[in-house]
Amino acid sequence: MTATAPESTWSGTSAAEVAALGPGDVLARLGTTVDGLTSHEALRRAGQVGSNTVRTQRTRWWVVLGRQLHSALFLLLVVTAALSFFVGSKSDAVIIGVILAISIGLGFVNEFRAELAAEALHTQIHHDVVVRRDGRATSLDARELVPGDVVRLSMGELVPADVRVLTTDSLECDESILTGESVAAVKSPAPVAAGTGLADTSSCAYMGTIVQSGSALAVVVATGTRTEFGRIAVGLTDRRHETEFQKGLREFSVLLVRVAGVLTTSILVINLLLHRNFLESVLFSLAIAVGITPQLLPAVVTTSLAAGSRRLAHKKVLVKRLVSIEDLGNIELLLTDKTGTL
Repeated sequence: MTATAPESTWSGTSAAEVAALGPGDVLARLGTTVDGLTSHEALRRAGQVGSNTVRTQRTRWWVVLGRQLHSALFLLLVVTAALSFFVGSKSDAVIIGVILAISIGLGFVNEFRAELAAEALHTQIHHDVVVRRDGRATSLDARELVPGDVVRLSMGELVPADVRVLTTDSLECDESILTGESVAAVKSPAPVAAGTGLADTSSCAYMGTIVQSGSALAVVVATGTRTEFGRIAVGLTDRRHETEFQKGLREFSVLLVRVAGVLTTSILVINLLLHRNFLESVLFSLAIAVGITPQLLPAVVTTSLAAGSRRLAHKKVLVKRLVSIEDLGNIELLLTDKTGTL
């Protein structure tokens, strides 16, 4: 006779909260049994917590295009084109516009193709796990796991979610991805003291770690971004820091704006002091500002970075953001410890 889990007592939790509880108490708290969840209950929970994924790779063309437009140099050249049109140099305005379009288009095509390639790779990755559903063992995609699922961990497998160990057979996990420790952590069903640090929590195994030896029966307590690994991943993608290359371009653009402002104002003031025609003085000052702006710089930069991305692609390196190439090329010495933790 198959035992069924209660459908009304489940609530989300974390490995830290259940590490100090006994296996029976953990199962009761998660509203499940050693026979696992029913398919109906698992489907209901999946609707509440979502897929067991840390990050979904979705390519949006407007996001990629927005990255191309988010540039101080781009804004400077747009203003320059507008000034050129205002002072009557319509041909210059058109030329600047064409150069900007080519530069933006080239950067967009390269980064959009890289995003599509990354999305294709992401969708091809599947990780199956043995889970007990409806009282029997079955193989499911790890993305379908929900809190309360009872899973079997075997040697060489990735731990598919944060789990509380129920029974073990000489289980040891490589947790270097989280702790930096190269020595495998021994796991057992025995509860640990409340407040124990992640590296010493022997009663739990964590998403992304590897079963180095032994096997175990465990219950899923957290999935997706609610796992320890998921929290780290989300923290890393919350805000993309400005690269040194972007910082340099921004500072250069600001410098050009300041120089143009000083020259334009100085020339205008001098002409007015010499009692020159006001309109002619303004137009001449604007023409000076347009003249010192490097219209070809965006095209030169984008073309160079695009060429670099193609060379890296021949070496099986996928570049998702062109601006990262310059920083990568500046690396002279990369230091890691023995586990590869940066």
